[in-house]
Amino acid sequence: MTQLLQAPSSPTLTFHHCTSQPKSGLYVAEKSFLQSTQRHVRSLNISYAYSSSSSFTTKATSNGACASTVSGQTPESEVLKALSQIIDPDFGTDIVSCGFVKDLLVDEGLGEVSFRLELTTPACPIKDMFEQKANEVVAALPWVKKVNVTMSAQPAKPMYAGQLPAGLQTISNIIAVSSCKGGVGKSTVAVNLAYTLADMGARVGIFDADVYGPSLPTMVSPENRILEMNAEKRTIIPTEYMGVKLVSFGFAGQGRAIMRGPMVSGVINQLLTTTEWGELDYLVIDMPPGTGDIQLTLCQVVPLTAAVIVTTPQKLAFIDVAKGVRMFSKLKVPCIAVVENMCHFDADGKRYYPFGRGSGSQVVQQFGIPHLFDLPIQPTLSASGDSGMPEVVADPQGEVARTFQELGVCVVQQCAKIRQQVSTAVSYDRSIKAIKVKVPDSDEEFYLHPATVRRNDRSAQSVDEWTGEQKLQYSDIPDDIEPEEIRPLGNYAVEITWPDGFNQIAPYDQLQMMERLVEVPQLTPA
Repeated sequence: MTQLLQAPSSPTLTFHHCTSQPKSGLYVAEKSFLQSTQRHVRSLNISYAYSSSSSFTTKATSNGACASTVSGQTPESEVLKALSQIIDPDFGTDIVSCGFVKDLLVDEGLGEVSFRLELTTPACPIKDMFEQKANEVVAALPWVKKVNVTMSAQPAKPMYAGQLPAGLQTISNIIAVSSCKGGVGKSTVAVNLAYTLADMGARVGIFDADVYGPSLPTMVSPENRILEMNAEKRTIIPTEYMGVKLVSFGFAGQGRAIMRGPMVSGVINQLLTTTEWGELDYLVIDMPPGTGDIQLTLCQVVPLTAAVIVTTPQKLAFIDVAKGVRMFSKLKVPCIAVVENMCHFDADGKRYYPFGRGSGSQVVQQFGIPHLFDLPIQPTLSASGDSGMPEVVADPQGEVARTFQELGVCVVQQCAKIRQQVSTAVSYDRSIKAIKVKVPDSDEEFYLHPATVRRNDRSAQSVDEWTGEQKLQYSDIPDDIEPEEIRPLGNYAVEITWPDGFNQIAPYDQLQMMERLVEVPQLTPA
């Protein structure tokens, strides 16, 4: 949707050092930029437009063009205004600004309106509410007689830039289910979560990363229990059970592995990255216990979106789980939920806690993980793991299934938020020629001069790795340099492409330490 925005008449751009952070790199005031930008912004006494990512189709415009006009209320703008009343509760923004409204077609003579709502995931827990509200608000327009709303989801694609293996290039979200301790029910949680997401409408895969003791072959019952190879492409074809794609070393026909750590890491890497996963909305990885070489390899090879932590009420479980949470924190993988398994059981009208209480809530409180889910001691949950049919499939209306439905909603919502935060963390505002930074999980927003960012590159091309001597000189970078493209690179950095062909990796931590622009003009609606 086009919105007319106007800059203040006489803004000022100045510089300051961020005293709360240590300094590194080149910090030289960009005086020429200050003068030129002040002149540039003072001249902005005209209205200019921002366009959202939504595409609109009308009889008067081509597909993808916004139908709103500068003056007057067109039928298309009335429809968009009505739809902007619907707020996405996860993003806190209306669905028009989120870019959900696509292919808008209006026939005012017949009073017919049709459009498509493209959501971030087919497993969106409130997609029915979106469809209902969209019908209601558009039908309320006095001239509208018929509304046709179709629902769709964005194509599966990773949110990170970089050279991903071919098998991972069409996977939207990769979720690690981890405990760092054996015997707490991690595999049970991973499998039931995957089938819950599939029941919500998502395309899902499970990767069993435990080569020493694979659990997946016992917990599911695919018709084909042996992985097949595509000899031409030299890739692995996953097996499948009830619509969920499955890969495990246990399906490789060799049972459990007896090999050293480096070999195991290579096997896991091969199984995961050479599999033909196809388009997936979620790939759930059942992580092996521990925080060693195998876990680190997985976290570094795979662009993990988030992690779900599984624990039990005992203090001993908490100690091991805490190590895993710290590992994910160092690797910049957000932990979005804690599942406390075997919490309690009910008998004689009372609830009993045989293993004590508090491990899960302690993880939540100590590490700030936002969501906690309790699973009871239930014979059917254990039995389903041995029978080859997940509990959420065997008893979709039971207490356990309801808990996993809540967990599934949490995973969908948190992954959508993470993708939104990462995609908008660093961007370039051409109107004021400044790079805007808002690091995920931070309320702070600030601006950087492009030349400052380029001059503070710390790669081997700019700084001698042995001596620390600065190879990139201040005068090597022109003051008016502008980035050509900024792409997310994991949860920790962005990759910036510059006009000279250089691709700079800029970690969020480094951007937060650079010299900032202050008193940047704020754009307000005209």
